[in-house]
Amino acid sequence: MTLGPRVIKTGIAVTLALYICSIFNLDSAVFAGVAAIFTIQPSIYRTWKQVWDQLQTNTLGAIIALIAVYFLGNDPFAIGLVMIIVILISLKLKMEDSISLTLVTVLAIMSAPGNEDLSFALHRFGIILIGMTSALLVNILIYPPKYKNNYLNKVHTVFQNMSILMRTAISNEMTEKSYQDHMKELENDILRLEEQYKLFNEERTKMAKVNNMNVREIVVFKQMLKSLQQGFIVLENIEDFYFKSKPDEEENLLFDQHIEHLIKYHELFLLKYDGKIKLDEPQLEDDIVKQAKIFIEKVMELYSQDPEQKIHLAIIGSSLYKYAFQLERLNRLVEQYIRKVQ
Repeated sequence: MTLGPRVIKTGIAVTLALYICSIFNLDSAVFAGVAAIFTIQPSIYRTWKQVWDQLQTNTLGAIIALIAVYFLGNDPFAIGLVMIIVILISLKLKMEDSISLTLVTVLAIMSAPGNEDLSFALHRFGIILIGMTSALLVNILIYPPKYKNNYLNKVHTVFQNMSILMRTAISNEMTEKSYQDHMKELENDILRLEEQYKLFNEERTKMAKVNNMNVREIVVFKQMLKSLQQGFIVLENIEDFYFKSKPDEEENLLFDQHIEHLIKYHELFLLKYDGKIKLDEPQLEDDIVKQAKIFIEKVMELYSQDPEQKIHLAIIGSSLYKYAFQLERLNRLVEQYIRKVQ
């Protein structure tokens, strides 16, 4: 577990909320701290959306709580019943993410004596609002998310792990435990990378006026993700099918060399985006397409000789061809982007 920016910002947001409450001598400041905890999100847009959703559902929850106190009182049965009603309404409004804090608001209003007074409800609601506002301000002003740097760092990390697995998949050099550990780590990393891309894309589409992001670069980032996803599919196919075909040394060499070829170019295309490889470096795009066609022809020749036994090689060959296609597209998009910004 690492001490990341979100952890630090959560602590700062809670501190700020409690400090503001102490300045204005507001009771039950703990509810402001709880609100700050629930509001902090991994992006500025999601934090803002969380504040807006919570503002709506909390207002509704406060109104329901006041009505319930007036007609039902504040015994445990009444509080539990109101909780159920608020949950059902939040689900109906498709605001599941704000349910937790809304329930805190209901509990804050219904659980204290003298809560029939509107001013009391406004007091508790104001405390909740202080917590939400504190979280939003902290997320904007302190350690604002560096989506681009975080995403690119993760892309390189995922690629390094994937390249190790690909380079040893056919030779079967890694121990079974080590291989499975790396595969699980790679799968989790790709899922996290998908989430980072969603955050990145959300910021571009929802907060375009705040974050001026290059649309072409977003397309490149998406293709980086798709290339890694297809590489993972190749690894899964090798694990599931390759050794079932009982390959000989010549087939091992054929697949091993082609995988090495693709990994090399995947690395070069990422380096090209980083500005470390020349754009006119000998026909990278043409070479990867040509080699992919030659490879798939050899695989289909093996399949035609023994369809029943070599069908597994054809499946892997198909996934490798798709991987080459994604890499070729990545190279093309990287070059288009670099020429546009130069």
